[in-house]
Amino acid sequence: MSKLQPARGTRDIYGDEARHMRAVVDAFQRVGLSYGFEELATPIFEFTEVYKRPLGETSDIVSKEMYSFESSAREAGDKEPEELTLRPEFTAGVCRAFISNGMQQNLPCRFMSWGPAFRRERPQKGRYRQFHQINAELLGQDSPEADVDMIAMAWRLLNDLGLGDKVILHLNSLGDQDSRAAYRADLVAYLSNHKADLSEDSLRRLDSNPLRILDSKDEKDRTIVAGAPAMSASMNEASKQFFAAVKAGLDAIGVPYHHDERLVRGMDYYCHTAFEFITTELGAQGTVLAGGRYDGLIEQLGGPPTPGIGWAGGIERLAMLSATGSQPTPPVILMPMGEQATLKAFDIAESLRSAGISVVADRSGNLKKRLNRANKSGAKFAVILGDNELAAGQAAVKNLEAGTQNDVAFDALVRAISGSAGDAS
Repeated sequence: MSKLQPARGTRDIYGDEARHMRAVVDAFQRVGLSYGFEELATPIFEFTEVYKRPLGETSDIVSKEMYSFESSAREAGDKEPEELTLRPEFTAGVCRAFISNGMQQNLPCRFMSWGPAFRRERPQKGRYRQFHQINAELLGQDSPEADVDMIAMAWRLLNDLGLGDKVILHLNSLGDQDSRAAYRADLVAYLSNHKADLSEDSLRRLDSNPLRILDSKDEKDRTIVAGAPAMSASMNEASKQFFAAVKAGLDAIGVPYHHDERLVRGMDYYCHTAFEFITTELGAQGTVLAGGRYDGLIEQLGGPPTPGIGWAGGIERLAMLSATGSQPTPPVILMPMGEQATLKAFDIAESLRSAGISVVADRSGNLKKRLNRANKSGAKFAVILGDNELAAGQAAVKNLEAGTQNDVAFDALVRAISGSAGDAS
């Protein structure tokens, strides 16, 4: 039998990587709470229609990347088979939850979510088939000030992770629906004159999703796109004013940005603000956090007309860039010697843990071997408990760093270890 390995595009997460990823989520929770967001956890799989309807059957995610499957009605107890899809992104599921739970009575809604997502794409640095995202959505506000708040929240998170000098905010406006329709017509007219040179993917998108061609990585496409009309030329006055207000808000709070005319969101429900925080430290795929306004999405899913704006960030990519996360506190090593000491050690360990002190019991080998293991582990204290200690109602507490040892009464162990350890506990 060959050695078992995780499936391609997945991996086991532990050690430093687990701590760095946890630090990203912890920072996201802190920042989200400071902006009035509450947690929303949606199922890890949804009916395929939840993703297919808004993303479109011609999108790369739906046509190439989704992990979809059909349930067995007989085995699952369903009336008939159901087509289900593992979560490829968060926004559609959050909007479905908004509709399903009748949340339109409580607008505005601010939701933060995090967890795994799944896309069948070519694995590369910081990008996996099972990956993890943080996600923030603000529903029910259609003002440019709401867009500023969302970008400011993302900027604060990135700075809290120490990434302010490692990313650049790329910002653009897609305009309102009228402006977007006008630009789409101008872009199709321009690209239609270059059909012979467009890539196969771009030809397929020309009728269904032409704005995605602006984001093509094909070199021939990029040369053609360089001469395409600018989106700003098709924007009406209302759209220009909306974008000006977003930029003025970002200027007021000191968030630097680069106006990127080629930054797009391909789905028709996107409008106005689009943004990406991009780094040059992770190779060609440098986006670590991205978002935009999607005022038509909830209506497209069958809900009431509800404006929305949101963003998502890749936890793996943010963790790779920030590499933050506190080391676990070295535990106190508890060393019971003998049957009665082992029983008493259970009580002592729980008392210490109740006080927030990490404890690991080492019950095998002689005392010398146990002390050697404790020294190698990096622990600061060893608590030794034998027959003599039991009889005296105390334990021997050895400071492994200082090489000193003191006898401490059982009811004074928490105070002694906490006081001597400082922040080590």
